[in-house]
Amino acid sequence: MQQLRAALVGARLYIPRPLQELGEWLLYGLALAWLVVFLPANFFVSGEAKFLLLIGLIGAWRYSVGITHFIRSQLFLRIVFPRLRRLADAVPEEKLPQHVYFLVTSFRIDARTTYQVYHSVFMEALTCGRPASVVASIVEKADEYLIRRVYQDTIEAAGANIELMFVRIPGTGKRDGLAYGFRAISRNRRFHESVVAVVDGDTVLEPGVVKRSLPFFTVLPNMGALTTNEYCDVLGGAMMRDWHQLRFAQRHINMCSMGLSHRVLTLTGRMSIFRGSVVTDPLFIDDVQNDHLSHWRLGDFRFLTGDDKSSWYSIMRLGYDTFYVPDVSIRTLEHPPEKTFLHSSYKLMFRWYGNSLRQNHRATKLGMRRLGLFTYYVLWDQRFSMWTSLVGLTTAILASFFYGYAVLFAYLLWVGFTRALITASLLAGHHPVRPSYPALLYYNQIAGSLVKTYVNFRLDRQSWTRQKTTLKAASDSRARFNKWSSRAMTFSAVSMFLAFCLVLAHGS
Repeated sequence: MQQLRAALVGARLYIPRPLQELGEWLLYGLALAWLVVFLPANFFVSGEAKFLLLIGLIGAWRYSVGITHFIRSQLFLRIVFPRLRRLADAVPEEKLPQHVYFLVTSFRIDARTTYQVYHSVFMEALTCGRPASVVASIVEKADEYLIRRVYQDTIEAAGANIELMFVRIPGTGKRDGLAYGFRAISRNRRFHESVVAVVDGDTVLEPGVVKRSLPFFTVLPNMGALTTNEYCDVLGGAMMRDWHQLRFAQRHINMCSMGLSHRVLTLTGRMSIFRGSVVTDPLFIDDVQNDHLSHWRLGDFRFLTGDDKSSWYSIMRLGYDTFYVPDVSIRTLEHPPEKTFLHSSYKLMFRWYGNSLRQNHRATKLGMRRLGLFTYYVLWDQRFSMWTSLVGLTTAILASFFYGYAVLFAYLLWVGFTRALITASLLAGHHPVRPSYPALLYYNQIAGSLVKTYVNFRLDRQSWTRQKTTLKAASDSRARFNKWSSRAMTFSAVSMFLAFCLVLAHGS
């Protein structure tokens, strides 16, 4: 009897994934229905709900940006890009780039991932249809042994002639790894007719990604670089997996929108393809290796992370366009930096948003003529959104003290309904959609905005998630000034924001 009881307790009922997700969506709908029932019957006709009109005006502005991105993305995906794809497929072989370089940077990545990455790179080198070279920018000797083994299993086993070069650097960061690799390529006379695929050490190339991207360098003669669609395999829990997959689904929509203007806002460091004449330009190499920001309060400091933002800024400054190819993809192997979701997401957002804001503060100086009207507006909107995204929640909480709990419940109902609609819109990008996305969308909005407002006054604070590299202050006095001035600026900004929300809540 005890054995039977133990078997029953330990048994798990198998539920197919689609059925499980359907049940989760039903629970989500029931939660929204419960909020509707919980509201007072006269709430939406009472004077207490007038504040929703004010919140709605701000929300309309915020949603208009998202709707614009969505419409632009569908124009790009369904009308503009298919036409460009037909032109690309018709490019004769003799007009394609004459040589393909693969520059792969690796540091402290596990052997299994390294094997997968280099196996995919060597297979792309074999099948891209052009002469190819692979440049491995590494730190540790063990990586060289492993890479040579993969080379033997793929290139030598196929009897092919693919050049393999190693660039050994000190463990001083990815920027140095890229710069050393670019200089190694620049010493080869073939770089003028070549393209360079820059691949991160945790990125697996899907078959055909390079071959199908090459013709766009002929179709778009002013394109300096392109990036591609991205999926991920997450070595973590279900919440971390869904969070990353949501991020890539949103990325796809935004990239398609910006691709319509040939102004993709970042050339992802996971895998982007550059013209050889661009990455061998001494100005471009210096921008990637020694990029820095001269801030009126924080002084002059180097960028440790965000090489993808530096490469984008340098290409914009050199006068080239950037592009997005949505019908080919890569797959990244995501390793959460911490054990818990909250700690990992905060650490990653601190790095991502810091890189974005550091770029933003100098990218807008390129001007509307260089960036284009829409790109110029989107960059400025990034600065506003960190505050406007917090207005709804803050005002609803404050208004609940004046008008009762119903205000807060009405706001939560609005959040739940709109995030469900946004999640549904992601289906248009053909990325997976899960029941956790509405909650994660709102988490990204609130937690992301809080991180952005914190980082915005501390642009000099940087750190890697894998490599323990941090920025050292120039002097103790400068460090103290930066610390206390950042606190004062944060306190002043938050105080003005709360005062605005209080007037909004009480004044309604």
